Amino acid sequence: MEADGFVLFAGIDWATEKHDVCLVDPAGRVVEERAFPASAEGLATLADWLLEEAGGEPPGRVAVGIEIPHGPLVETLVERGFAVHSINPKQLDRFRDRFCASGAKDDRRDARVLADSLRTDARAYRLLSTEDPDIIELREWARMSEDLQRERNILGNRTREQLRRFYPQALDLTDDVGEKWFLDILEAAPTPADAHRLRPARVAKILKARRIRRLSAEDVLRVLRGPAVHVAPGTVEAATGHLRLLRERLLLVQSQLAECHAHLDAICKRLGPVGESGMGGRENEPRVVEILRSLPGAGRIVAATLLAEASRPLMDGDYQAIRTLSGIAPVTRRSGKSRIVVMRKACNPRLRNALYHWARVAAQCDVAWRTKYLALRARGLSHGRACRGVADSLLRVCVAMVKTRTLYDPARPRLVRAA
Repeated sequence: MEADGFVLFAGIDWATEKHDVCLVDPAGRVVEERAFPASAEGLATLADWLLEEAGGEPPGRVAVGIEIPHGPLVETLVERGFAVHSINPKQLDRFRDRFCASGAKDDRRDARVLADSLRTDARAYRLLSTEDPDIIELREWARMSEDLQRERNILGNRTREQLRRFYPQALDLTDDVGEKWFLDILEAAPTPADAHRLRPARVAKILKARRIRRLSAEDVLRVLRGPAVHVAPGTVEAATGHLRLLRERLLLVQSQLAECHAHLDAICKRLGPVGESGMGGRENEPRVVEILRSLPGAGRIVAATLLAEASRPLMDGDYQAIRTLSGIAPVTRRSGKSRIVVMRKACNPRLRNALYHWARVAAQCDVAWRTKYLALRARGLSHGRACRGVADSLLRVCVAMVKTRTLYDPARPRLVRAA
């Protein structure tokens, strides 16, 4: 008898050099095991072999189980029409115990475990499908933006450490040493001695070019010409050389970051016009991007990350799926009289960071969400826990808005429960 309409179940243990494949029939018998090279030719041969073993049945009746939900292997099989399912590696590890209690592991056995567990426990798997090309592109640029921002923070910390060695007074000018105007000032006066020779007119020109109005040339020079730190011979030369290279890298990263932001804006602008995919809507209805951006605290990065990392559950209105993916939903451990609720660690870290900053900014710029944050803090919750509570409520409102295709209205009562 065919299980769930599938005539074959294939488990694929993927690798960088070869993919081990195991075919199982609906009764659980192994049909054949083979290995294919991880190349374009190998992937094409794998797809053709699956069709041949299906005996003329359409590819949609061949279920494929795999650990990764993305990559050329998955995309090739999905494009060919196979029913590709993914599973979390931790879940697969539990299924592996059915076949070997000793904990032994090899690629062939993993392929068998994938195929057989898909046959018997398909509910533990997630069916994959092709995504909108704009969403794929948006995800890539959003991830690059996050990586570049992390690199900018690292370079800024290194710059700060070098300045502390011989030029600590410069740090009193700004908290963000990666700002372009500050880097220009350091280029003009790389050492305390150069600061005494620096002309006010040049400083004023730098500040005007970078549109800095909170400081005057006199303020900058007064700080830079403060008491200098006495250091060992050679320290100034070593640190300034290091700072010169850090400056070039910071400028490059910031240029690439600006490029990422421009691409994110362009993709969001064209994403889901009326009549296409689920990102648009009927005539006179706001797009999902516009709905997200209307929420307090949801800027370019938060909206792009939500669309890129959770587009499907967002469009399906699956609030529970998004709060689980983002780590907002807590984990309850109950045994006997013991009941412990802890933070969820298994989640999408990019989505977790986006929702944390969304909640943090919303609590800063909106009175209602600030009130909720303070109420949670008054209950003795930590800053992080309070932010997760705010994010949970924001997420609930966001999903409701996407379902009804309405923009955020600050005056409208919200279903905000205590977290």
